[in-house]
Amino acid sequence: MKKLPRISESEWLVMRVLWSNGALTANEVVKELTGQTKWKPKTVKTLITRLMQKGAVRFKKEGRKYRYYAAVSEVECVGAQRRSFVRRVYGGTMKPMLTAFLEDAELSAEDISELKRILEQKGKE
Repeated sequence: MKKLPRISESEWLVMRVLWSNGALTANEVVKELTGQTKWKPKTVKTLITRLMQKGAVRFKKEGRKYRYYAAVSEVECVGAQRRSFVRRVYGGTMKPMLTAFLEDAELSAEDISELKRILEQKGKE
């Protein structure tokens, strides 16, 4: 498994924009984040630069513009964060984490049914 870059909470917002929209200029990323954050354009450009240094974002030059795109997939990054969380908070053990989440969750009958289906499928694997 390849090593994925550590992405900060602020950087996640930029990555979500790139995952959702594909290659964008820095100004287009700024525009997408308007309303979600009160960041100045310079802040967004700094985050893009950091993500490039980490290898999470790359660019392609189009004339005088640079289009930035995600170099790592959302699925991989979410999975890495999930595994890291389970390791750090629950000592790598899933049962206490699932129990805590289920006890706190408000689940519909449909949600419970779907969870049962997933667990039954897991039991067959």
